[in-house]
Amino acid sequence: MLGIVGTVPDRQFPLIHGKVRWVDGHIKINDRSIAVNRCTPALLAAALKASEFINGPEIYAFLVGDIGKGDGSRKLYQFLAQHLSEFNFQVLTFHYLQPDVDWHNKVLFAVETMKRRPILIADAGFMYAAKMSGQAPCYDFFTPDVGELAFLADEMAPHPFYTRGFILHQNDNVPVLIRRAYQHQNAARYLLVKGKTDYIANEKQVVETVDNPSFDAMEAIGGTGDTLTGLLTVLCGGDLKPANAAVLAAKANRWTGFYANPTPATQVYELIDKIPQALSKILDK
Repeated sequence: MLGIVGTVPDRQFPLIHGKVRWVDGHIKINDRSIAVNRCTPALLAAALKASEFINGPEIYAFLVGDIGKGDGSRKLYQFLAQHLSEFNFQVLTFHYLQPDVDWHNKVLFAVETMKRRPILIADAGFMYAAKMSGQAPCYDFFTPDVGELAFLADEMAPHPFYTRGFILHQNDNVPVLIRRAYQHQNAARYLLVKGKTDYIANEKQVVETVDNPSFDAMEAIGGTGDTLTGLLTVLCGGDLKPANAAVLAAKANRWTGFYANPTPATQVYELIDKIPQALSKILDK
């Protein structure tokens, strides 16, 4: 089973957890139906579509409502710290949560009490908390965009807002930022850097880059980074080496654009619908 942790931008949304299903274009957990737009619902939808296509593991989600104030995130942090030991996941992906170093550390300690240690993936707010806590090397994957990579590369920045300008100005030199993040132990075992060109790297080298197919319109579609992390979650749950899973995820995410023929008005769910075709294309190769 694959675990995914995140938030929904709805303050009234309660803390729920359970197996995730795809029902009439929505994701469904227990008796609650959730629309697919972006953020964690988009990640979950992409993971569901991918796992169904490859006959992969079931998806289990932990969700709570949070509109950026952190109250929902703290409830979810507390639940995870108390209950993660009860679960058994092949992969555990942490997504949008308000960064909180103290709660992050409690959750990471709870991971160590699980029946087996899952592959750990951190994206968005949870990746920030992992770096801020000094625990980045405990993770198997971070999935930053280039701006987030600059934060990882700045060993002095306590928060993305404080990333130093001279580092931000190196955004067109991704390999330099990758080396700097690893030099200061602010990166996971692997990085999947999202951008016009996707970079898959470890501490020793850039393993591979993926830049084709490329569609300028994809840059305007919110949620494509979330779908990439969803694909990575599923492929890491298969019998693949981590770097290979990341390369395939990056390629599949791009091929969804090819089959959706996107414009700036395209919505992320239109790309998610094309995930089976995209996976068929790259796995046939």
